[in-house]
Amino acid sequence: MSRINIVLQSASLLLEYPDERLLDRLNLIEAALTEVGATSRFGPLLQHLRGKSLMDLQAFHSQEFDLSRRHVLHLTYWTSGDTRRRGEELAHIKQVYRESGFQVSLNGELPDYLPLMLEYAAVADLKRGCQLLHAHRASLELLRLALKRDQLPHECAVEAVCVELGGPSPQTVEQVKSLVAGPPSETVGMRTVMLPYPSFRRQAGDTHRTEV
Repeated sequence: MSRINIVLQSASLLLEYPDERLLDRLNLIEAALTEVGATSRFGPLLQHLRGKSLMDLQAFHSQEFDLSRRHVLHLTYWTSGDTRRRGEELAHIKQVYRESGFQVSLNGELPDYLPLMLEYAAVADLKRGCQLLHAHRASLELLRLALKRDQLPHECAVEAVCVELGGPSPQTVEQVKSLVAGPPSETVGMRTVMLPYPSFRRQAGDTHRTEV
């Protein structure tokens, strides 16, 4: 696997709800990251996962990612909120998975769940997976800034993904907005609607969790 595949797959695993299997695989994940010189990027999150009991890790994850909207791991929520536009985006992502030629299992998650999108890019189809991540780069950056604001160790994993994708990483929400093309298309939802970064806009024909 290439460097970007390993970084995306590691981020996918480390951002998931923690369980015994994840904790048992931490050494393997770290070893893979070491091979591509990316271990330091994930240091805070690896330390966090090794420094607490499984019960405490699960309670922390539930509180920060499941019971709060401050760090939602579903990317379309950040830019479309609860709007009709979000439904169209979810349908597009699901269609990409379907057309990939790989067996895709959502396991009860929406298709825009970040660990799922990262795994798809890393394991199933790097090109189309990165196109999806680029198309939702504004959401990635907003999530990263929220994690940084609240000093959550998971920020390092999202930052590592943004670094691998390339391009600018804004330091404020206003800077994210300044990089977004076009005006809001709907105001029914809970958040301001923002389109993808101009340089990462999806092209016509790019419609293309994998079982591993």
